Amino acid sequence: MQKNTLVEKAGDRTNSPAHCKEENFIADVWTDWREEYAYTLGLQAYIYGFPWVYLSQLRWQWVTQPVNPDTTPYAALNHFWHQKSLTDAQYYDGGSPNNDTMYSIAWLNVREQPVILSHPDMGTRYYTFELASLDADNFAYVGTRTTGQYAGNYAIVGPGWQGSLPPGVHALAPSRTPTVLIYGRTLVDGPEDVEHVRALQKHYRLTPLSQWDQPGAQMPQDHTIWQPFDPTLDPLAVWKTMNRAMTEEPPEVRHAALLRLFTTIGIGPNQQVECLDAGTRRGLVRAAKEGPRFLAAVFRQGGPGKRVNGWLYPPPTLGRVGQHDDFITRAALQAAATIIANDPQEAVYLNVQTDSNGQPLNGTRRYRLRFGPGGLPPVHAFWSLTLYGMDHNLVENPIDRYSIGDRTPELVRDSDGGLTLFIQNEPPVGEQMLNWLPAPQAPFNLILRAYLPTREIVEQLWQPPALQEMRP
Repeated sequence: MQKNTLVEKAGDRTNSPAHCKEENFIADVWTDWREEYAYTLGLQAYIYGFPWVYLSQLRWQWVTQPVNPDTTPYAALNHFWHQKSLTDAQYYDGGSPNNDTMYSIAWLNVREQPVILSHPDMGTRYYTFELASLDADNFAYVGTRTTGQYAGNYAIVGPGWQGSLPPGVHALAPSRTPTVLIYGRTLVDGPEDVEHVRALQKHYRLTPLSQWDQPGAQMPQDHTIWQPFDPTLDPLAVWKTMNRAMTEEPPEVRHAALLRLFTTIGIGPNQQVECLDAGTRRGLVRAAKEGPRFLAAVFRQGGPGKRVNGWLYPPPTLGRVGQHDDFITRAALQAAATIIANDPQEAVYLNVQTDSNGQPLNGTRRYRLRFGPGGLPPVHAFWSLTLYGMDHNLVENPIDRYSIGDRTPELVRDSDGGLTLFIQNEPPVGEQMLNWLPAPQAPFNLILRAYLPTREIVEQLWQPPALQEMRP
């Protein structure tokens, strides 16, 4: 009898006026539901659409702004910019550039017709041309691994292009967007090899299909690119840039349901964010401010990668993570950190930001990285270790050494055949100086690059050694 009474009393409380007041109190917390909805959904739209904003900004800078053409890409559409020397601390556009190869970079417009990429016989030299769409995902490669060393001609085509190609021109997989970013990399074996690479770069060609049969034709110099909106002048600039970029370079149709959801806050192809109500605009302004901080946190914490001895293996789908609907990794690790990222079969980049004790790396301390006998990164091409500031740029140092690896001359092996590298601000003493990678007196991170890695690295079986702090 007592049990039934308690049940009845509990039921009475559930339907009591006090419970209704509690519901009203919770509802009142959300002073403007439109603002909160726009903020929460807007952060997801920022993550999804970040490549369209960031790559549009880089396209405008690299096509229209000759800031410093010796170190920063600058070329007309459908033209190569060729790096003249290895990247150093004078480059400051981020993206964690390598110090192993010289870049050949181009923005293409293949909306109306294909553009044909040509290169000479490369002998035994490693080279690669990575091709990505404006969504920051790769769609094709030309290079040592994929097409071989002999001279070749390859057609880069846009979405839905139908037509025939001239004899001797090979079709690549189509781009998902009319805009294409080419990242060419040509191996440089030290300063004395720079001139040889420059000679090869002169024979890298980009030819619109309509001019293929016109030897000596002058390629048009088109620098016409719209400028993304300026966040310092307009708090909705990020969304306006995203909307225009997505209108001209639509996301994949398979994401239609997600894009329909974003249209409820004015984001996506053919949307006008400035026409929204005040609450929604306030929410989007908040999301635009929080987005960069969120992506930075994902990068610092490694995203969904696999951590081994402090080193972070990137997700095995890096380079094309958007094709696997991993939009957080695409935004934070693939676009924000590196602009575009290589497929693992081409190169695997392992990142470390902490030592063996889990402490953040900082040049106020000294570190040792020891590869035991037979423990060097297993690769078919080469490997390197490069140091970056937290802005993803190389760091100025007194000996102009930004990376160290299997092609660094005069490295001193340990007595047992292993290899110990020293990462610190002050020069080490004696022979250790030859194995020194200088660090700033500030936070930094390291990237271990493995070019044409073996199966052990591609399948994330190889274990890099932990970075050990050296005590006085």
